[in-house]
Amino acid sequence: MEKSISHKQITAFSNKLKQNPANQIFKDAIMKNGIKATTENGEVIRQVQPVFSTEIATDKVSNQNQSGRCWMFAALNTFRHQLNSAFGLKDFELSQNYINFWDKFEKANYFLEAISSTSDKKLDSRTVSFLLETPQQDGGQWDMLVSIIEKYGVVPKSAMPETFGSQSSRELNELLNARLRTNAAILRQAKEKDRLALKEDMLAEIYQILMFALGEPPETFDFEYRDNENKYHQELNMTPQTFYQKYIGLNLADYAPVINAPTADKPFNQTFTVDFLGNVVGGKPIKYLNVDIDTLKSLAKKQIASGETVWFGCDVGQSSERTSGIMDPAIFDLKTAFGFKTAMTKAERLDYKESMLTHAMVLTGFNEKNGKVDRWKVENSWGEKVGNNGYFTASDAWMDEFTFQVVIHKKYLSKELQEALKQDPIHLKPWDPMGSLASFK
Repeated sequence: MEKSISHKQITAFSNKLKQNPANQIFKDAIMKNGIKATTENGEVIRQVQPVFSTEIATDKVSNQNQSGRCWMFAALNTFRHQLNSAFGLKDFELSQNYINFWDKFEKANYFLEAISSTSDKKLDSRTVSFLLETPQQDGGQWDMLVSIIEKYGVVPKSAMPETFGSQSSRELNELLNARLRTNAAILRQAKEKDRLALKEDMLAEIYQILMFALGEPPETFDFEYRDNENKYHQELNMTPQTFYQKYIGLNLADYAPVINAPTADKPFNQTFTVDFLGNVVGGKPIKYLNVDIDTLKSLAKKQIASGETVWFGCDVGQSSERTSGIMDPAIFDLKTAFGFKTAMTKAERLDYKESMLTHAMVLTGFNEKNGKVDRWKVENSWGEKVGNNGYFTASDAWMDEFTFQVVIHKKYLSKELQEALKQDPIHLKPWDPMGSLASFK
């Protein structure tokens, strides 16, 4: 194999392209309009219509703005769907900023504990390097959300509104990560007996940063609202825990993250966890049940058909058109434009780092045609100016290729899957693609 590129090769490549007059048209169009706009497949947009045979009534979409908090927006949206229906509310939201504050505070402690526990490893070991790469970030997973809510509860958005730092998180993340890396250097050089006291001071500093940027979480608050019939309601001196129990009341232990990771190292009907993935020390450990994609989709369909929306994790940047809100593997006809001859399978995309879970949204409906689901209704958290008033439509083929996780009530799992869920999980390395965090902005 020739190691370097020769001028003869370059000339051959250029001449081959010039032999096809259509290439000049593609070149001019792409140079002027960009790859996606030029290759957008109008036929797919006409076929993947935002009309659904089964859908759950929902309110206007929320907006995570310039932050990677999609996973908590998606989870809180699944809660508010039921809350709004039960209590006659419209466009009511739970405080994402409240969850965000405690998540970042707990992630700081989780990181410092991880650094302490790996102090015997070399600084350039892959594990320590991985930890230092991103000490904390906006992204997360369902089980991490469960850990926060079980410890801290939830509050209405009115009790802890958004701030500049919650909506545009880059500055806050840069400061937090700079301080945490500084703290990591101190902890790794300190004697073990001194680390606890040192960490206490570090956490006090982190709390101050978060309070200044996000506000301080309320211990109690008053909840006042008018329902759809204009009737006034008042709840005084509530705590985040009592609010969750009265207005949401879901037993989160009844829900299980179900994944589809069709790689050779992850057999189906087996549970998995990921080392150093979490936020609350001593909280709910990450645990997935891996199933084939048809099983995953059938579980999501059952839950939606029963009237409950579904939190799901996917690779939203793949084959996704934001203006129309259409997600389909054929939405961009790159093969015709560039003459591509090969493509990766879903497993290969995971193995070769081409795809992973990047974003969390909510499945709120599906459409059946001739007894088979052909598309899904998706509630996003990017505001109403993208997609169809903020909602997206995913073809069933897109779900096959780019959906990696759904959260399902255990009652919808077969007896075999319920038994499989009880297994001790296989531990995956921290850098495994299934350890990625939903954080797409």
